[in-house]
Amino acid sequence: MTTPHLDPDRVPESLDLSVRPGAGPEEYPRLVEIWRSAVDATHAFLAEDDRARIEERLASAYLPHVRVLVAERAGRAVGFAGVSDGALEMLFVDAADRGTGVGRALLAHVVDRCGVTTVDVNEQNAQALGFYERAGFTVTGRSPVDDEGRPYPLLHLTLSR
Repeated sequence: MTTPHLDPDRVPESLDLSVRPGAGPEEYPRLVEIWRSAVDATHAFLAEDDRARIEERLASAYLPHVRVLVAERAGRAVGFAGVSDGALEMLFVDAADRGTGVGRALLAHVVDRCGVTTVDVNEQNAQALGFYERAGFTVTGRSPVDDEGRPYPLLHLTLSR
């Protein structure tokens, strides 16, 4: 389903950006770098020990279990998304590329081509919540902890049709 907010064909060509399938484990070190950069810029609420544990498991426990899509500019990965069963499990953009349309291009791609209709967002991440709401997602529920029981409430969002 393509919504007017997320039409992948409306991403400006000036972005010189493409979205492609992930290349697998050999690309994971770069994706972890992107994750670290994005989390440093947007997840001030995350305790340092939790951040370290998540980073440690990203390449071994998280990335292998999702369909990875990578946004690249001039041959360099600048963002990525992970999708599973119609859910956007992760979307991270390198801090140096925030605000340049990378997140929007990734989201448009996964909605249009991967059938994404849901996403969970940390309640403390107001920037991400606003991003998804502007793209047509609405809050449909809340969990008091994250998927691993850590004290980071999640908001459950669904794409409005």
